[in-house]
Amino acid sequence: MDPKEKLIIALDVDTKEKALSLVDTLKGDVKYFKIGLELFASCGPSIIRDISRTGCQIFLDLKLHDIPNTVSKAAINVTSPGIFMLNVHALGGYEMMKKAADSVRQEADRTKIAHPKIIAVTILTSMDEMTLKKAGISDTMDSEVLRLAGLAKEAGLDGVVASPLEVKLLRKTFGNTFLIVTPGVRPKWAASGDQKRIATPAEAIACGASYIVVGRPVTEAADRKEAVRKILEEMKT
Repeated sequence: MDPKEKLIIALDVDTKEKALSLVDTLKGDVKYFKIGLELFASCGPSIIRDISRTGCQIFLDLKLHDIPNTVSKAAINVTSPGIFMLNVHALGGYEMMKKAADSVRQEADRTKIAHPKIIAVTILTSMDEMTLKKAGISDTMDSEVLRLAGLAKEAGLDGVVASPLEVKLLRKTFGNTFLIVTPGVRPKWAASGDQKRIATPAEAIACGASYIVVGRPVTEAADRKEAVRKILEEMKT
């Protein structure tokens, strides 16, 4: 396993200059970068083009969640070269997910670009059983994640976003071709922050994660290249 093929660094910063500086520093060691709401809200779609020009690939993490027509049109608008993966929120339901996936693939065919992988967020890694119940969901975390993942697969999506704690169950249930992207990954030497369902890079990979997403342990590190190097070493184990 080449750990570089499984590591995504989250560009959780608020300006184009900070994002491009991170990409420039890490692009020799990192192939994939995540653009989330903070950066996209600050820079707009132009940040996708700016990062694409560096030769790196983008996971667009906007967690699209609205009525099916709105989400499908938004998904079409962000389908562009450089994006290898994008996501919607599974709680938007089967019709929303299916329409988004169909629309993205049709747009990719129309513009003659590779089909981006389309995945669905299950339950945020900042949530635990207590916050799940406060939101009105009485199922256990495992049951709810499994149910939403099944709905995403039925809708034709390529996989899901889930915490490292559910990876083993998802892999056992949905097989080896189903993508499982895991945020909430914290190296042994990093603080957990606001994440509640976490694991180390080695643990997430060992459980069967397709990709792991790491943000603040790298972006807030004094030596970002060294932080990435340490994470890649952890993944190899």
